[in-house]
Amino acid sequence: MSRITHNMGKLFAGWDVSTQSTKLLVIDAESRQIVFNQAINYDQDLPQYQTKEGAIQGLGEGASESDPNMWIEAMEILLQRLAKSNVNQRDILSMSVSGQQHGLVSLDKEGNLSRSRSKLWNDFSTQEECDILTQKVGGLDNMVKEVSNSQRTGYTAAKIFHMYRHERENYDKTATFFLVHNYINYYLTGGKNGGVRVMEPGDTSGSALYNIATGEWSDTVINAIDPGLKAKLAPVKPSTKSIGKISKALVERFGLNPDCDVDAGTGDNMYGAVGTGNVKEGIVTISLGTSGTAYTYLNKPFIDPTGEIAGFCDSTGHYLPLLCVSNLANGYNDILKIYGLSHQDFTALIRQSPVGNQGRLIVAWYQGERTPDVPFGVPAYFGFSLSDLTQKEVVCRGVLEGHLLNLYDGFKRMPVKPSEIRLTGGISRSVAWREAIANIFNAETVAVEGEGAAMGAALHALWVYEMEHGRQVSLEEIVAPYIKLDETTRVKPNAKDVATYQVLSREFSALSARLRNHTTTDDPFRLRKELIG
Repeated sequence: MSRITHNMGKLFAGWDVSTQSTKLLVIDAESRQIVFNQAINYDQDLPQYQTKEGAIQGLGEGASESDPNMWIEAMEILLQRLAKSNVNQRDILSMSVSGQQHGLVSLDKEGNLSRSRSKLWNDFSTQEECDILTQKVGGLDNMVKEVSNSQRTGYTAAKIFHMYRHERENYDKTATFFLVHNYINYYLTGGKNGGVRVMEPGDTSGSALYNIATGEWSDTVINAIDPGLKAKLAPVKPSTKSIGKISKALVERFGLNPDCDVDAGTGDNMYGAVGTGNVKEGIVTISLGTSGTAYTYLNKPFIDPTGEIAGFCDSTGHYLPLLCVSNLANGYNDILKIYGLSHQDFTALIRQSPVGNQGRLIVAWYQGERTPDVPFGVPAYFGFSLSDLTQKEVVCRGVLEGHLLNLYDGFKRMPVKPSEIRLTGGISRSVAWREAIANIFNAETVAVEGEGAAMGAALHALWVYEMEHGRQVSLEEIVAPYIKLDETTRVKPNAKDVATYQVLSREFSALSARLRNHTTTDDPFRLRKELIG
């Protein structure tokens, strides 16, 4: 019995190879609809890899690693499902890959894995390498000048240096170091049988080996690891062009179109921006997960001298400064469990407490913190009496405002005044969170409906395809029909609450600085008194 297919016309596919799952999304450029959207969860669907939240267990403190073969297996399952669906896979004209950022994949000259596992972005075992590299180049200021970022365990440079120091045999037999999405591109274009070894600026800018202002590798940092490292790095080509065609093997196995292009692809944050319509200056995306990110499109590079705001390129030839905090929904989720609250219960409790919490603050560094850089940080409670700690509404507001003020404290250094904040993540459905964000950031706030990075990848593939076939069109024009803003969630800032939060933000900044032994002219005690009146 033959398979019934729908003649979809011009289809474009986006992959999202993330830490915990792989997703394949296909859009129809004529109907502007999603026609295929499925995912593989590694823990549940590929139990043979024995992962928890996508990472192999039992590798030691701070280690977070995965087998790259798991990602490939997940993709092949999805390609099989696509072939069995009513979507004609031969109508896919181009595909693009969003990859979890900063993960390290190493290949030998034959294209085999020279190290059987990939260190992921959330591997924290390389702090010593970060410290040594920073010292070697002459300190933080010099490091930021060289690679537009500080050295952090999340980034790739320290992972390479760790292999050089502790697994020299694996390092020496490595011919190519890849980031995750580069490795997936290599697989899609043929792998060991002619796969393309290439990188692009967006994901590469998170390697902490690349200068976003010059668009060049830093020889200083590379040589601090090993003068032979540069020969192991693939060339960096533009993110706005395709890198090749889908491999003959995948055409034969899964019935794909032999003329299907493989777009350059990029990191998940860059495609998260595209997938939320963050492709022009003024729009800010905030992702509300266990950790949180805030990022924006800029025409010119922004390099934070502290290295705390990531200096990234985007997927359009422009720039994407990104702030990441380790703590966001984790404290919120814990307080719901402790008090047995639903999201609605939490919002009701928040309504019983005043905006600004009368100057009471929780510095919510529950699991250390990335921004600011306090890896051994612990939470601090400021302005709370003993009786305050028994009042659920006071503690709940402290958790909410503490998380967001910590995020805003870093965000204030970005050179952007938001025209609109677009929210993603589960807790963006909470009106309490949306109101607090609108008033703390002083900008209209709205939740985005959609598929994030996978959608961004598909839209980017469509955009590049159109440009390479003679149609000059802006990415904004391509993206606009697919971005669904939930207008029922829109919140406008309230002038009175904005004024309160401006004082509370100064109080938080002063308190955070004092906890880190940094100089500050503001006095958190006086600012608290100002809020109490």
